[in-house]
Amino acid sequence: MGSAQRLIGILGALQARRYATAAELAAEFGVSARTILRDVQKLVDADIPVLTERGRYGGISLLPGQQVDLTRLTTSEADVLRAVGVDLDRARALGAETAARAAVGKFATRPGSPQTRSSAAPLSLADVVTVENRAWFAAEPAGDPPDVAALARDLRQARRLRVTYRRSGARSASDLVVDPYGLLLRVDRWYLVADVDAAPRLFALTRLDRWALLDEPRRTRAGATLADVAGGLGRALETRHEVTVHALLDADGVDLARRILGSRLRTVGPADAAGRVPITLAYAQVEAARQLLQFADHVEVTGPPEARALLRRLAEATARRHV
Repeated sequence: MGSAQRLIGILGALQARRYATAAELAAEFGVSARTILRDVQKLVDADIPVLTERGRYGGISLLPGQQVDLTRLTTSEADVLRAVGVDLDRARALGAETAARAAVGKFATRPGSPQTRSSAAPLSLADVVTVENRAWFAAEPAGDPPDVAALARDLRQARRLRVTYRRSGARSASDLVVDPYGLLLRVDRWYLVADVDAAPRLFALTRLDRWALLDEPRRTRAGATLADVAGGLGRALETRHEVTVHALLDADGVDLARRILGSRLRTVGPADAAGRVPITLAYAQVEAARQLLQFADHVEVTGPPEARALLRRLAEATARRHV
């Protein structure tokens, strides 16, 4: 594969996956990681919104806000990208790793359309595999997506920002000055990582109305990196809890509870004779246990007493509204 064709392949991979390491791309395209980084630098030099993170694995991502036009790809070139991009992990799970590597390297010609190919011709991988990266029940974004690429360009100036931001649950946005570290992509959501008065904060870009560069350098903490600050904020969010709630849950609701409660669900015990399992949950405060209302009569909170009282009070208020 020549350099020009490989550049198209890298763009296709990032368009499909949004993120890959240099090592992964090197293995998929049969070149060295250094070659991949040189190719990516050519994309950056051409003002294509590609972000690189140097280091052991050389993380590479394509920023939203400025979409790369891949419509000029031929049908045969697009086929393997539509199937699994160049994600060899997914191909390996399908038992098609060898075929996927060959498709990436050759952009194998696609057989005719389902209406015209003969019954003896094999279907292409794109005909029998579809990939959906959006989480189940994920809300559609409200309004236009944020211009992440433009924000990333401003962040490279290493200056302070004045942001207009609406906190979760607030009715209106307010202005504040932040010292930015950079952007965090977690699953499919973008966050601005910044200090406010030397304290780290995460700002969801979906609630960031606007920003402006200030004419003064950022004042981030000495020695603190974007990865360290983002990682610390994530760990603090997931491990922060001051209240342990005990409950009994119908056994057939355990799978649903794991999806809804996530890391808040700490333990699940064996089912009793009545088909209920004991569970424990961790919350930052008792008030957060209101989340269990969605399990209705399939759950019974057994402690602490404050949590039982909360659920009883909320259930009574809900019943009154539905008289």
